Amino acid sequence: MFRPGVSELCLQMILYDTPGVIEKKMHKLDSMMMKNVRSAALNADCVLVIVDACKVPENINEVLEEGVGDFKCTLPTLLVLNKKDLIKPGEIAKKLEWYEKFTDVDEVIPVSAKYGHGVDDIKDWILSKLPTGPPYYPKDIVSEHPERFFVAEIVREKIFMQYRNEVPYACQVNVVSYKTRPNAKEFIQVEIVVEKDSQKIILIGKGGKALKTLATAARLDIEDFLQKKVFLEVEVKVKENWRQDEGLLRYYGYGGQIQAL
Repeated sequence: MFRPGVSELCLQMILYDTPGVIEKKMHKLDSMMMKNVRSAALNADCVLVIVDACKVPENINEVLEEGVGDFKCTLPTLLVLNKKDLIKPGEIAKKLEWYEKFTDVDEVIPVSAKYGHGVDDIKDWILSKLPTGPPYYPKDIVSEHPERFFVAEIVREKIFMQYRNEVPYACQVNVVSYKTRPNAKEFIQVEIVVEKDSQKIILIGKGGKALKTLATAARLDIEDFLQKKVFLEVEVKVKENWRQDEGLLRYYGYGGQIQAL
């Protein structure tokens, strides 16, 4: 979702990167994440829905209703059909026809995010929907999020890549400490919160090998992102049913309005 600010010198396009729409809510976490999705629609000028071209077409109208509610009929909506590089051109054409016929979106654009195909078409569509106005941020600002946020996201990504199944969905990543040291590596302490001892055992692995692999992969990406050397310490903690604990969820930042990237 985007909101722009335009000056004589630059064009600003503000992206609200929301969670995916969760239709079957199993935890309080799911409900709080969906509130963030809806809050993003309040200030949006258009909506992008990204779907996987490799999967069977789904009812996007229901997804939009769940995600943006009453704004569904008033906000210009683009369906982005990603991963077109993984299926045959004939199949892409069939899926384009299906989505155009059976959904209420304004346009469907097939893309390959991996190779950048179709990305310019998306930018052109967005720009055609945005009003002009003053810039909201200095032009050197690329995100409202602090470095801590991106550190946590890198660790979270590595959890999904390494473990893949149900365990990652029960993990919360918190940056406990972030210290800049002039004559030494940056010190970053991260905790991964899980719901069960069995999940903790899986994350750590035999002799701590799995957690060490995770930490090494995360550290390398964090160093690349920060352009600094980092000492990364990762600990796994158990907080039973944290996804159902509203107090903990708010403490972890799920209760506030979603921030812009």
